[in-house]
Amino acid sequence: MKKDQVPQDNENLLDGKTRDVQYAIDKDGKYTTVLSLGWEPKNIVMKQAWNEINSHVEDAREEVIAGKKSPLFYFMKKNMMGVKLLSEYSGISRWKVRKHLKPKHFNNAKISILDKYAKALNLSSTDDLFRIGK
Repeated sequence: MKKDQVPQDNENLLDGKTRDVQYAIDKDGKYTTVLSLGWEPKNIVMKQAWNEINSHVEDAREEVIAGKKSPLFYFMKKNMMGVKLLSEYSGISRWKVRKHLKPKHFNNAKISILDKYAKALNLSSTDDLFRIGK
């Protein structure tokens, strides 16, 4: 594609703050890099992916409200983490993370454990672990 044909569909999800680097041919026939605001097919796919992620987060929120899962489950989904990744980020064993996905065990967790979860999930305090948003 020629340099002046690089798509500039400014409908990306980050409000034009991020650009993709594309390779294009300049007027001398040499490859060069060009910043692109986006490309419609890619933007559509990204929106669909984020809609799917947000749907999973909302499902997790509803499970927490229903008392089926602990708030930890919601924040894992919100941060796109699984048990293994949260375990690695927090330094808490996988079996303990799985255990804390149950409300009964999460509510009895030591403050030191909750602090590790809060840090791994990029929350400002352990209190935030008990506040699930809309």
